[in-house]
Amino acid sequence: MAIPNSASHGTAATLAAEKTTGSRLKSIFSGSVGNMVEWYDWYVYAAFSLYFAKVFFPKGDTTAQLLNTAAIFAVGFLMRPIGGWLMGLYADRKGRKAALMASVLLMCFGSLIIALTPGYETIGVGAPIMLVFARLLQGLSVGGEYGTSATYLSEMATKERRGFFSSFQYVTLISGQLIALAVLIVLQQTLTTEQLHAWGWRIPFAIGALCAVVALFLRRGMEETESFNRKKDKPKESLMRTLMRHPKELMTVVGLTMGGTLAFYTYTTYMQKYLVNTVGMSITDSTTISAATLFLFMLLQPVIGALSDKIGRRPILIAFGVLGTLCTVPILTTLHTIQSWWGAFFLIMAALIIVSGYTSINAVVKAELFPTEIRALGVGLPYALTVSIFGGTAEYIALWFKSIGMETGYYWYVTACIAVSLLVYVFMKDTRKHSRIETD
Repeated sequence: MAIPNSASHGTAATLAAEKTTGSRLKSIFSGSVGNMVEWYDWYVYAAFSLYFAKVFFPKGDTTAQLLNTAAIFAVGFLMRPIGGWLMGLYADRKGRKAALMASVLLMCFGSLIIALTPGYETIGVGAPIMLVFARLLQGLSVGGEYGTSATYLSEMATKERRGFFSSFQYVTLISGQLIALAVLIVLQQTLTTEQLHAWGWRIPFAIGALCAVVALFLRRGMEETESFNRKKDKPKESLMRTLMRHPKELMTVVGLTMGGTLAFYTYTTYMQKYLVNTVGMSITDSTTISAATLFLFMLLQPVIGALSDKIGRRPILIAFGVLGTLCTVPILTTLHTIQSWWGAFFLIMAALIIVSGYTSINAVVKAELFPTEIRALGVGLPYALTVSIFGGTAEYIALWFKSIGMETGYYWYVTACIAVSLLVYVFMKDTRKHSRIETD
């Protein structure tokens, strides 16, 4: 009788393990899909700003109107630290799942407001005010989304594949941007330019609001992470006070984010406008180049994430820092003078391959720095502050340099920020070997 009981026990354990693995993957998928919707809504603004800039602002030259939309894009980033703070506190107290559901709900409201707001000619100054309010809501949402989803994916993944699974944060982030560009391409093919400028640009924001509702439904079925569930003791002090006891980790997040986020926004969000406004390409060509490069960029994320599980996080970050410092000025300078579709494609793709050394693993590196009780807050708040300062202002600073006739100054600005991050990579520990995520 002992043998059958032993076998039965073994079978039950195996089934339990399979169930745990299956539910783990299901939760990772649900969290990733929600993240995709969040970033689709965020990037639709950038993808369609060439069309709605004239709707929300008084008449003026194209660069001036783009500066206005870029400024509001940057204003949205001002809310991201507040989102990282509030949602981080909420996620560390009430759970990762609850915070992720709240963030996608905020994004839904922001997109719906933009879709329904009348233009400047109809309600005057009320139009840009409503646009700012909507972007503030979306900034609050995305600010909370990053830290919480980075924490959730890192905690939900197994130790041996943490880099691989956490890389799906940027897979879904990029896929959200790709879907925004795909919607743009479809609308460019089905509507006239006049229709897109008049009302067609509202369609993607309406789609985003509907998709956010679907993401909310999916996130209801997510499981909470074991790391959070095993946190038994109530904090003896405020979470912010606890966070301040980790100054080295906080500064590490700021330093490793600075150059990476600036490079990412330069070659993704800003690049479409750069190809039109500086290189002189058509909106259609700039859109297809952005879509093609982003698709390949997306596929690189899990590959490099898996590589980090084998060789460590630090060597990959250093590779990004070295190549980014050496190659940014040559790539952007050459791109300025390129005229062919394929020439622009290969230059941007080369830049994005370099940037993958940061994007694929930055989420797991940050999550591995902090203990469970302040992990979402520790990842989200310093990251959001850094992105607001460097990523959120990337477009505006680039356009400002162009407006004063010193566009190459922006190239050196990006290079300097990457070089500062490189110093952090060189002196930091490899978080794969020194991870503070205690349990799988």
